[in-house]
This record gives sequence, structure tokens and C-alpha cells, in this order.
Amino acid sequence: MPNVLLLSIRPKYANQLFNGTKKIELRRVRPRLEPGDIVVVYVSAPDKVLSGFFEVEDVIQDRPDILWYKVKDNAGIEKKDFNEYYEEAAVGYGICLKLIEHFEPPVTLQDLRAKWANFRPPQSYHYLTTSQFEHLKSIVEDKMAIMSDK
Repeated sequence: MPNVLLLSIRPKYANQLFNGTKKIELRRVRPRLEPGDIVVVYVSAPDKVLSGFFEVEDVIQDRPDILWYKVKDNAGIEKKDFNEYYEEAAVGYGICLKLIEHFEPPVTLQDLRAKWANFRPPQSYHYLTTSQFEHLKSIVEDKMAIMSDK
């Protein structure tokens, strides 16, 4: 079973990810991910929805001044915001993604909490156990089945 990461992303960047303009997710801390691992996307406030997932193609790392040149065309971020994000960081990380799946409709935080009593969205990210991932998949599948019956 691949590692499964539940990642919180701001709405602006999540929209870019799902419309295909963002192909690299930037992070200050290296997540424990390898090619083939799965990242489930939770879109933070004001959206507060589980919006989809992607497969990790690669994780790159470098000094921020070098990383910028590697990711500038695919990270969906302006240089000024990039520099602010990595201010005082010695190393930056980019999660290169492929096989993006967008949930339509997304699963709201209210729906998640109705079926997963102690569900708490991550501040940044956390790893899901196999049973947590299976439970999350069943919630998403139920939501999509309900919507297709309408």
C-alpha cells in the first residue's frame, strides 16, 4: 500500500491544481512521499471540502533560489509569493503530481464529520492509515453514488 497523505491546500492553489495549471505543490517541510504515493486534497477555508487526490510523480528538493527555476512554470505561484513562502528556509520541496482525480461534487467538511466522528482537517498535512484511507474512500464513493442517482 502506498503512503497516503491528507494535505490541506488553500482554495486558490487547489483550483489551479484541479484545472491543470499547477503541477507542483510546494512545501517547506519534506513530506515522507515517494513516486506512486497518494495525496488526498482537503481545500481549506472558506471552501472546507475534500476535493480530490493525485498520485506523486516525484519529490524534488533544492535551495529556494535554485528550486524557483525548476518549478516557476508549474507551481502556480508568483516569484514574490514564492520568496515570502521560503523566507529563511534553507531547502524547499516540490511534490510533482500526476493522475489527478477531482471529486464532483466535493465532500464537505460537514459530510465528512457526519460519517467520521473525529475527523479533523490537517493544519498542513498528516498521513492516513490504511483503514482511514478505506473509510475516506467509502465516504467519497457514497457521496458520488448519491449524486449520480439524482
